Amino acid sequence: MAAITYLEEPGEVRVALAPPRRELLTRLREPASATQLAAALGLPRQRVNYHLRVLEAAGLVELVEERKRRGCVERILRAKPGAVVVDPAVMSADDERSRFARLQDQYAAEHLVSVAADAVRDVARMQAKADASGKRLLTFTIEAEVRFAAPGDVHTFTDELTEAVRQVVARFDTEGGRPYRMVAGGYPTPREETDHD
Repeated sequence: MAAITYLEEPGEVRVALAPPRRELLTRLREPASATQLAAALGLPRQRVNYHLRVLEAAGLVELVEERKRRGCVERILRAKPGAVVVDPAVMSADDERSRFARLQDQYAAEHLVSVAADAVRDVARMQAKADASGKRLLTFTIEAEVRFAAPGDVHTFTDELTEAVRQVVARFDTEGGRPYRMVAGGYPTPREETDHD
């Protein structure tokens, strides 16, 4: 499985999201040299080299090989395989996140977004550490789709699911065992866009 590159500092995000660097990361899904990228993008090689050095320092690209060419060494780089995950806290104001964190309405979309953001941050951090140490992070995912006949059924379903989960948790919860956080959320299934939408 490909590793996760986890970005939690605003400076790291600026490095990755600057327009020329986004384009370079996209093109570097396949290994290439600064000369090849400069020709493809119509940019000076020195400028491309500068952006590649910044991306390499940020850990977003890696050296694949070095080739001798006309008395010089040509460096072949590629984007690091796997997902780039940005800590959701980087993209929102701290006061806004703390307000969402205090919101405990299990039916509020803001609460679901806050909980999901926490899950992204926690899992991405742990996966990055597991990758670095050559270990596997044991997680589980449960996904399902349910069609409700009436809006009020959402509340009844949530109450019954909460009770079912409480019972299963009670069976498996062991004092001194390794704690796991389980998050369940639901949201309307996005409609697939067609030419007619």
